[in-house]
Amino acid sequence: MFSMIISVVISAGLANNFVFSQTYGICPFLGVSKQTSSAVGMGVAVTVVMVIATMITYPIYMLLVKLDIRFLEILVFIFVIAALVQMLEKIIKKFSPTLYNAMGIYLPLITTNCAVLAVCEITSNALVSGTWERAVIAGVEMNFGFSVIYALAGGLGFMLAMVIMSGMREKINHLNLPKALQGFPITMVTAAFIAMAFYVFVPLGG
Repeated sequence: MFSMIISVVISAGLANNFVFSQTYGICPFLGVSKQTSSAVGMGVAVTVVMVIATMITYPIYMLLVKLDIRFLEILVFIFVIAALVQMLEKIIKKFSPTLYNAMGIYLPLITTNCAVLAVCEITSNALVSGTWERAVIAGVEMNFGFSVIYALAGGLGFMLAMVIMSGMREKINHLNLPKALQGFPITMVTAAFIAMAFYVFVPLGG
């Protein structure tokens, strides 16, 4: 059991990192990774939404399949995610106005963060070879428990990507770069090299 949990964690957080491997959530990744403090806050917020959304959408998905209305899954998932983000936004605004202001427009945009929707889709049942089967991740047949673990690991992997990128960008700001590389170009070059570094985890989580 422990080895299966480790496999799912490595797969979700490192080998198949939502940002560096699957290129999900690029908008907040680039927009909120200028400072480490705001990057951590966004990472925690996304992780919380991922875990709670998975816990809610997993049984809802089963019900949609049972009622033969699976075509509504995207609409229902987005509705659940939007409601969670609205609640989280109000909580952060009340208890941490500084973090709320630092996140700016990117906080409500968690609703459209495809990484959150992706984790709900991945942890739900997958349509394989024309038959309903449980999604298999890192050789582990997913159930509700593993789905929550996958969502948690995926969220932490997203936060790790944010923190690493923010640390690099803070250091880059002190460099004397050619004008052609300043701003967005050096940001993308940095992200590309970090993504290449994450590739070493692929054999572990494949």
